[in-house]
Amino acid sequence: MNTRNYIEACRKDFWKRVFQQETNYAQRELSGCRDILSVGCGPAVIEGALCECGFEVTGLDVSEEALNEAPDGVRTILGSAEQTNIGTSSFDAILYVASLQFIDDYMKALRESERILKPGGTLLVMLLNPESFFFEEKRKDPTSYINNIKHIDINAVEKAISEIFIIEKAEYFLGIRGEKLFDSTDPRHASLYCIKAKKRG
Repeated sequence: MNTRNYIEACRKDFWKRVFQQETNYAQRELSGCRDILSVGCGPAVIEGALCECGFEVTGLDVSEEALNEAPDGVRTILGSAEQTNIGTSSFDAILYVASLQFIDDYMKALRESERILKPGGTLLVMLLNPESFFFEEKRKDPTSYINNIKHIDINAVEKAISEIFIIEKAEYFLGIRGEKLFDSTDPRHASLYCIKAKKRG
């Protein structure tokens, strides 16, 4: 799926409902944070919604075309997650919404996130759950963005996070079957595996 097709897909009712659930989750877990960097934000739909909730949000993405679609309230940075020009200890929280698994060197991206976070800052990572029916169905669609995924092993990603950050919680979230969304922590139904961690020191 190219960037233009992805942007168009984001406007569909199904994805709007998914983004709303992800926004609600991020809003809850990032309560108390103010300045947030969202890595791999794409057209920044969720980031725009978080701005409306009172957060100061900056979106980072490699696609200029996607960033051009970002809402006015979202600051944007064109660049790579693995190496940024962002100052050390700049953000209260860093958010990855189904983006970390698509980054070539996620360990390098995590180390860069650790540098950018303020002491005691929050890392919130939403990973696509490869055990879920949702993931399996999307993999069957040759046009699905999921087929661009580079890292499927969420246990390996969680281990990498634990080597750099202090993990506070990890849980399955957001059941999806077809067009239906529902609460679920069942790995077969939950589309996401979410990890919340703190910067050491």
